[in-house]
Amino acid sequence: MGKPNFLFLSIISTLLVLAQAEDPYLFYTWNVKYATLSPLGVPQQVITINDQFPGPWINSTSNNNIVVNVFNHLDEPLLFTWNGIQQRKNSWQEGTLGTNCPIQPGTNFTFHFQVKDQIGSYYYYPTTALHRAAGGYGPLTIHSRDLIPVPFDWPEAEYNVLVGDWYSKSHATLKKQLDGGRTIGKPDGVIINGKNGKGDGKDAPMFTMTPGKTYRYRFCNVGMKNSINVRIQGHSMKLVEIEGSHTVQNVYDSLDVHLGQCYSVLVTADQTPKDYYLVASTRFTKTVLTSTATIRYAGSNSPASPALPEAPIGWAWSLNQFRSFRWNLTASAARPNPQGSYHYGKINITRTIKLVNSAGSVDGKLRYAVNGVSHTNTETPLKLAEYFGVADKVFKYDIIKDEPAENVGDKITMAPNVINATFRNFVEIIFENHEKSVQSWHLSGYSFFPVAIEPGRWTPEKRKNYNLIDAVSRHTIHVYPKSWAAIMTTLDNAGMWNLRALVLERQYLGQQLYISVLSPERSLRDEYNMLDDQLVCGIVKGMPVPKPYSGA
Repeated sequence: MGKPNFLFLSIISTLLVLAQAEDPYLFYTWNVKYATLSPLGVPQQVITINDQFPGPWINSTSNNNIVVNVFNHLDEPLLFTWNGIQQRKNSWQEGTLGTNCPIQPGTNFTFHFQVKDQIGSYYYYPTTALHRAAGGYGPLTIHSRDLIPVPFDWPEAEYNVLVGDWYSKSHATLKKQLDGGRTIGKPDGVIINGKNGKGDGKDAPMFTMTPGKTYRYRFCNVGMKNSINVRIQGHSMKLVEIEGSHTVQNVYDSLDVHLGQCYSVLVTADQTPKDYYLVASTRFTKTVLTSTATIRYAGSNSPASPALPEAPIGWAWSLNQFRSFRWNLTASAARPNPQGSYHYGKINITRTIKLVNSAGSVDGKLRYAVNGVSHTNTETPLKLAEYFGVADKVFKYDIIKDEPAENVGDKITMAPNVINATFRNFVEIIFENHEKSVQSWHLSGYSFFPVAIEPGRWTPEKRKNYNLIDAVSRHTIHVYPKSWAAIMTTLDNAGMWNLRALVLERQYLGQQLYISVLSPERSLRDEYNMLDDQLVCGIVKGMPVPKPYSGA
């Protein structure tokens, strides 16, 4: 018998250990409570997480497993969603009323999900009732693994900047207005990381920069109604990432950040050492609401200039800025392969779905709709009804058509709105906005390619204007007034996924739907099983759990 090959045995041993090793886990315990705070200078009820507003920073690395144990100390049911986290094969943890039973007051639930093959800037927020109007949101960032090169030098520090409009009325009052059939009207102000700065030099510095160093600012619009323009007094911003994709590194004086969107920029402290204002203001509004945050150069106590940089005017400027965003095709993504290796423009479209938003009245009360249907939440979450085989007792598939009627906005029907999609189809979704306000949409479970935004109505001939080469892969899309937007994606993530308007009152009053993507095989290769600790409610409570998925 020959001598053992110790090198061979060592390699085999190493491979076995790697095969059995799991990606790192990050554990969080959240105590969600009410607190009295004054974001706009007026005391009001705000939702805090571990006594923080905004909530704790989930700072992770690609492929980390995230475990968040949420204790609900509110007086109402509660859920959180992870805006932009794709939840591969795992819509069980999406945290919407179509996928999850809410966490009841005085109880807890643990979310388990993996930020697999993702990088970038995201945030989380509550999806129940109108809790988002009370806060409860916070930053979630995903860094590249060490072996994956990043297309810029590591910054001196990173700053999360959560900006958005805010109401001085409580979330309960706003919900009562919507339930009573009225709009919640215009917001009262803008806040940056929970504070409203007035640019009067009295606010303590929120951020600090050392002369000569470069910093990464991650901007997210966590607001409820308005697009926000962000800019930094005396400084330019180099765009490096949008919602998980590295971009061509163009330089901007200001950026329009629409609802739900996140942008990463690099800012170099190359100006005279003193204070400077970071400015956030509403766009496309008659009354412009503004907030500031002070950036201080280390070692300086010279005040910032009271002359704030002005925001651009009109949505044509914003459209041109959108068209300037390009995917960095030479950069790596979460895996060591170029982002541009996925040639989405060469895939044949399997299905085209056109969605038209509308507003109207049902029984004298305000409702919002998609293709004439205003979504209603069900006592039994749609995903659970489907999984337990009782979908026909809870909702009907495809009550809207892929091509809506020309007068689709004239009548609104209230019902659960679920599109039955085919696994791995390559779909084109058209958003047509016939109204006078900017709309913003988010698709959970996926990133997609926004290939065009143009004025007017969409027709198939408009495809000749699509960007089929380097559109930035992302999860939100905005639509300007009397305009349309087109996105493309492969429905390769099995589950029940929410497509929602990000204007809060529109979403709450029905402007959303779900896309059911079922794998033809009950296989773990395509979708995870329901976890043993999954909350069960509605008509499936007490029913036998279906046979689990198997295989690999």
